[in-house]
Amino acid sequence: MPVLLVVAVLVFALLRLAPGDPAAIMAGDAATAEQIASIRAGLGLDRPIVVQFGIWLGKVLSGDLGESFYFRIKVATLIGQRLEPTFALAALTMLLAVLVSVPLGVLAAWRQGGWLDRALMGFSVLGFSIPVFVLAYLLIWLFSLELGWLPVQGYARIAEGVGPFLRHLVLPATTLSVIYIALIARVTRASVLEALGEDYIRTARAKGLPELRVLVRHALANAAVPIATVIGIGVAILIGGVVVTESVYAIPGLGRLTVDAVLARDFPTIQGVILFFSVVYVLVNLLIDLSYVLLDPRIRY
Repeated sequence: MPVLLVVAVLVFALLRLAPGDPAAIMAGDAATAEQIASIRAGLGLDRPIVVQFGIWLGKVLSGDLGESFYFRIKVATLIGQRLEPTFALAALTMLLAVLVSVPLGVLAAWRQGGWLDRALMGFSVLGFSIPVFVLAYLLIWLFSLELGWLPVQGYARIAEGVGPFLRHLVLPATTLSVIYIALIARVTRASVLEALGEDYIRTARAKGLPELRVLVRHALANAAVPIATVIGIGVAILIGGVVVTESVYAIPGLGRLTVDAVLARDFPTIQGVILFFSVVYVLVNLLIDLSYVLLDPRIRY
């Protein structure tokens, strides 16, 4: 709760300090000063900031995120309408990243100094260096324009069929997962590499256990806590990447909604979406913290 309160205060204050008047945007270029002032009064923007924040916070605590200035509907309704594309993109991205990065990190640690290890380190540097939108346009050019395998933009809901649903999400999820894969793979490599130097690994090998079992059952299991931690931390990267990725691929999710709301200076929508993202981030990291008990029996809360 304190984290969410700090986020709410900062977002509310920064939006009011940023340039741009929602009333002026809504009124249009030909509006007079009186018309703009009338709209500001109707939106409650003529009140002191502290009063505005108190009213908004009171509504939030009662479950009301307010009404959008631009879309003229409840912010909670907007979030509900845009939730499926963002959730689908984030879930597929996380699934793809974990399935690829964890085995890569384990293999790189097992073959430390080998070509696979060096290739992974190079990929990690590249993954962190290339901006998301640059990679997105490169993948669109290759797989959509040149090869014609996948659609350029758009989104198909899962109700329209699993095939179209996945075809529209493959490129965005791949784009978004690259930096996530680089992050998780590096941490997995470092954690497993540290575990491979422990005495219990030498004991397991001395007992004649298969190398795969040593890597998975002993090394990876004991390195799971830092890997889970970085997965939770990476949710912040995922949320930031969703905004850019959905804009490039024209996916009607919460990321695209955030961009549209910022351009329209739609304060209630921006505040509601960022607060929603903050709640998700806090809950995911709370679940990660609680999972430590299952991953390492020595940890107790």
